[in-house]
Amino acid sequence: MESFKINLDIENVVVENMKINKKGEFILTVVSTIDYAYCHKCNRKITKPYGHGRWITLRHLSILGKKCYIRIRPSRFQCINCDDNTTTTQEVLWYNSRSPHTKAYEEYILLQLVNSTISDVSIKEDLSYEAVSGIINRYIDKEVNWEEIEKIDVIGLDEISLKKGHKNFVTIVTACIDNKIIILGVLKDRKKETVKKFLSSIPKRFRKNIKAVCSDMYEGYINAAKEVFGKKCNIVVDRFHVAKLYRKGLDGLRKKEMKRLKKELSKEEYKKLKGAMWILRKTKKELTKEELEVMECLFKHSSILKLAYELCTELTDIFEKNISKNQAKREINKWKKKVRKSGLNCYNNFLSTLEKWHNEITNYFINRQTSGFVEGFNNKIKVIKRRCYGIYNIGHLFQRINLDVEGYSSFA
Repeated sequence: MESFKINLDIENVVVENMKINKKGEFILTVVSTIDYAYCHKCNRKITKPYGHGRWITLRHLSILGKKCYIRIRPSRFQCINCDDNTTTTQEVLWYNSRSPHTKAYEEYILLQLVNSTISDVSIKEDLSYEAVSGIINRYIDKEVNWEEIEKIDVIGLDEISLKKGHKNFVTIVTACIDNKIIILGVLKDRKKETVKKFLSSIPKRFRKNIKAVCSDMYEGYINAAKEVFGKKCNIVVDRFHVAKLYRKGLDGLRKKEMKRLKKELSKEEYKKLKGAMWILRKTKKELTKEELEVMECLFKHSSILKLAYELCTELTDIFEKNISKNQAKREINKWKKKVRKSGLNCYNNFLSTLEKWHNEITNYFINRQTSGFVEGFNNKIKVIKRRCYGIYNIGHLFQRINLDVEGYSSFA
């Protein structure tokens, strides 16, 4: 039978013995080639041998689909510098003295956890749930480590509900750094005081360079950001949420008009208006020839809906323009006058919001910053939550988000 070599990917060890047990598992006995240690008392390098510690068995990466274990009896050394000649057991880089696995195997487990669950990985690797959880806790922090971050350009604030149908919200704080998205925090609720406390905890070296904070129209987020960052930082109400609000006004009017037309028109005529909801959500440039015909038919029966649609697309066009904040303010003010002059009331709620957050909404035109990166990130978090059948501990949620986002780059 031909022999072959397998790289253990472990430095400074020599394999003394290899055997296969009844289960077909590989048992490798190794010896460290490092002939020194560092005194645990004075931290000096010591080289005087003093026997060996107890045997340790560590789970390592599988070989040919079979489990592999490494046995080692770490060397002990005596310190001649300490008065009591203290002894120290050698510590090496390829395993942690408190772990039953090699570091290479633990990193492999973390890689398997990306886009998976603890239960799934524990079954596949024949490990206990607690063992997999322990690996996560050793490698992934439950809160942000500011030392690992170089800078922060833009911060995003949004919330998700931990329980379906319940108002059990947590705040997700993210950052966009050179087009890379990282998680900064998972906060226990979305109260202004909680958000303000976290934003205030951001080190000053980052706070002074933050260009913008992007959020929806939730007052708690906006006021917390204002109080922490002041006027030096742009507080931007997300364009998507702005558009969602004024389009909601148009959609509300469409529902009323469609109910009226259903009563007034014949079945054949009403059928011609099929798909009106989706058509009104597009610009005329995006419509097909058939959709344009439906729109014309709809506007023939409802002039008020036509006017509301034109005002809606006009406001969208303003946000599409490459103009300054002051120009945007002027154009939006003209748009507001048109709405009031038209007599339409479907935009009343939006106009009230526009008055309240006019400055924050038009801050979008400074650098075209949005919460798009936050919304996309939150969708990923919702997938994680569903996949794990709910995560209610915010520390664990932070770990799982971090692992899914950074896992491949950190452990692949």
